[in-house]
Amino acid sequence: MPIAEFGPCERVLVIAPHPDDAEIGCGGTVARLTREGVSVHYVIATNGDKGTEDPNLTNEDLARIREREQRGAAELLGVTDVTILQNGDGELVDGHDLLREITRHVRRVRPDIVLTTDPFRTSFYIHRDHRITGMVAMDAVFPFARDRLHFPEHMELGLEPHKTAEIYFWGAEEPDVFVDISDTIDVKIEATKVHESQFGADAGEWIRRWAERIGAQRGMGHAEEFRRYGISRMMLDGEGDNDTDQ
Repeated sequence: MPIAEFGPCERVLVIAPHPDDAEIGCGGTVARLTREGVSVHYVIATNGDKGTEDPNLTNEDLARIREREQRGAAELLGVTDVTILQNGDGELVDGHDLLREITRHVRRVRPDIVLTTDPFRTSFYIHRDHRITGMVAMDAVFPFARDRLHFPEHMELGLEPHKTAEIYFWGAEEPDVFVDISDTIDVKIEATKVHESQFGADAGEWIRRWAERIGAQRGMGHAEEFRRYGISRMMLDGEGDNDTDQ
């Protein structure tokens, strides 16, 4: 069990809205997981092709820059592989095309847990891509990746149905899981800085203060926080009904 705050896991799938969101939301946790030998995989729902104020950059230029940054940041954290879906920034649609694609990656990676952004927060602004990514990730795990009659074309690709034990949402208004990242805060900051088109050298100070604030609530030096959503371990063994518990 690499991180006591999570259940036992060997494979973790991070589903993020844009390049840089994974590093901001769970970069310290990812670094802890990979240091303990867990295989962590990224799926990025958009190519981030619109997040710039530079009048000289085209959408294609920015997408290339952000892919390079994302792969570099993931490498620093020890991530196994990075998949960037070619959806434009701000163009996600909560429909079967995106659901099919996310479900395919859940079945491909076969994660024990999924980390993604919380789509339910209400007290402050949230980008539509964040809302849609979190909702579709949750739907993909429960029940689409689990039940074999959803997207049967995946079976033709050799992708069997898969039951994921839990989702952990970052950015939650009411977190209930706190991960100590005191030993990985520095690499989280360095990975975030790789996204120079978005943050550059300005990322370090606010990332550190944010992690200190969360950690202070739980007696930790630096921490990241999540809201857990999961199914019972009995259900993974085929017992019980199809209801989820939170």
